[in-house]
Amino acid sequence: MKGDRPIVCLTAYDFPSGQWADAAGVDLILVGDSLGNVVQGQSTTIPVTVEEMAYHTRIVARAVRQALLVTDMPFGSFQSGVNAAVENAVTLMKGGAEAVKLEGPYADEIRAMCKAGIPVMGHVGMTPQSYHQFGGFKVQGREVEEGERVLDEARQIADAGAFAIVLELIPIDLARFITDTLDIPTIGIGAGPHCDGQIQVLHDVLGLSEGMFRHAKRYIEGRELLGKAIEEYAEDVRAARFPTREHGF
Repeated sequence: MKGDRPIVCLTAYDFPSGQWADAAGVDLILVGDSLGNVVQGQSTTIPVTVEEMAYHTRIVARAVRQALLVTDMPFGSFQSGVNAAVENAVTLMKGGAEAVKLEGPYADEIRAMCKAGIPVMGHVGMTPQSYHQFGGFKVQGREVEEGERVLDEARQIADAGAFAIVLELIPIDLARFITDTLDIPTIGIGAGPHCDGQIQVLHDVLGLSEGMFRHAKRYIEGRELLGKAIEEYAEDVRAARFPTREHGF
């Protein structure tokens, strides 16, 4: 799909969100380790485990009929070497993933997974699993040396056999250059409009997140609307307006 039309990607974490994304016609659904933030209430994605990713993959997979289903490999599932990376990727594929995504220039691990028949997405720029190394969520590649590092990592990942690569929180011009340089599609998040596709976190798109990042767009005030609905339910119960005879048997 590189250069054809922009690729639409969105995260999902359970059966209903998988249904919503798939029915809306998104091209790629990511079971993201961002579930650590938006589902578990963690401050980073680092505590998320392979078992948790496999669980969420299984329940999202039950809902998806059209989109490509990709699952994040969580922190610690591939950094210790090729064998661990392949073994953990196999676990996620058996859970229903059709591909996996990992962060950083782990070329040997990507080659090994591709050799095992597992499609792999890469991820460079601001990689959330490196939160502590970067000193927080910060734009990467602003300086020339940093930009060259991000470009080199992207090339390594593409050469290792990845079918696509996420570019997160990098300058627009750098993202455009990487997109023009690589033969594989780039998927941007906070990387500007010139990538081959875009990915966003479901909770940001639906306005369910407590805060909002600059690179995200809220399409509905979900947090406010759902809160009001629950308040109305509580008021009806306390005022004896619900349930009525029509809700009984």
